[in-house]
Amino acid sequence: MNKLIAVVGMAGSGKSVATEYLENNGWTKLYFGGVIYDRMREEGIEITPASQKEYREKIREKYGMAAVAILLKDKIREAYGKGNTVLDGLYSWDEYLVLKDEFPELKLIGVICDKKIRYDRISKRKDRPFNAEEIHIRDISEIENLAKGGPIVFADYYIFNNGSIEDYTRQLLDILDCIEQEGEK
Repeated sequence: MNKLIAVVGMAGSGKSVATEYLENNGWTKLYFGGVIYDRMREEGIEITPASQKEYREKIREKYGMAAVAILLKDKIREAYGKGNTVLDGLYSWDEYLVLKDEFPELKLIGVICDKKIRYDRISKRKDRPFNAEEIHIRDISEIENLAKGGPIVFADYYIFNNGSIEDYTRQLLDILDCIEQEGEK
């Protein structure tokens, strides 16, 4: 049976490590932010940080806080029907509720990391680096405005990402084994 997983966590926690690992191992990755980019391109809107923020707010006004999940449901259904699928970028509690209603077998993997380590990672990014104050403001905004904490707290499994990449990968593989065993029951 095909698997459907969403990887959730705060910025800098290491979500992309899991999604990239799965994608490199044959899973289809669907990126929530890609929906925004695709629609902006279709409408001829230049993609900048400011225009992305404005466009996200515009679609949330139209569809509610679950906008991206609503817009992505058909692509998820199609990819999941063909094989294992990982979702990258599920942020809000509303998105989770919409997807869990549509796909009850959806599993959440929460990636958790000490704040100091996250902030250090983000400050060293080549793309979109933030200083400690900027990332703190972003964290608060995502928690208060997107209800990002709900899916993280409600995750079915957790990866604790304070150590080595080998430890991280071992935890991910253990989780995938658990999900596989659940599917066999």
